[in-house]
Amino acid sequence: MNKSLILVVEDDTSVRNLITTTLKAHEYRYLTAPNGQSAILEASSHNPDIVLLDLGLPDMDGVEIIKKIRTWSNMPIIVISARSEDTDKIDALDAGADDYLTKPFSVEELLARLRVTQRRLSMMQNVSPAETVVFVNGKLRVDYVAGCAYLNEEELHLTPIEYKLLCLLTRNIGKVLTHTFLTQSIWGSSWDNDIASLRVFMATLRKKIEKEPNSPQYIQTHIGVGYRMLKVD
Repeated sequence: MNKSLILVVEDDTSVRNLITTTLKAHEYRYLTAPNGQSAILEASSHNPDIVLLDLGLPDMDGVEIIKKIRTWSNMPIIVISARSEDTDKIDALDAGADDYLTKPFSVEELLARLRVTQRRLSMMQNVSPAETVVFVNGKLRVDYVAGCAYLNEEELHLTPIEYKLLCLLTRNIGKVLTHTFLTQSIWGSSWDNDIASLRVFMATLRKKIEKEPNSPQYIQTHIGVGYRMLKVD
């Protein structure tokens, strides 16, 4: 049985029921919260493995909930919202969200996002200190075993998706990775929403590793095709 505990924060009863029915069918345990105050209470009391968070709650904005949770926990937070603008996604990711799913969404897409997050958690929990597989490119360093990345010897605080993107790029340095390859590798699909999300996650990743995101040193965009990790001296 899947023992992961998911906190579903959603004020829309029909959407909440869709999500919980899906979770139950795939043997996830779950808690629900219809507003921000109860979400914070449930998160602090039960320490769920993953939070599924709507932004448009009746008592507070979801971004504020992300910020509050991040003051005391790094539990993965996947936003599920009708807000589809890139600025909304970036605001949520910058506040500390790990992934962003736009409404309306398919059950398959939701499950794919959960699997990505679970793989990241599993990798972090099964670190073997004896292994030392490290990638170095200029001032960028990625410790694949520990699941951490560093720039100028300072640890980067990456979301699971950002880290997965960085690993795909660094493991294929010098190669152009297509949009389809990247979205298939991360979410197991190449829906239009995935391509849009890829663009947003690449933008937030660049903000964290590039000194000047508009003049990237590490990640090169190939318009209409994909992205490539450049070799840095």
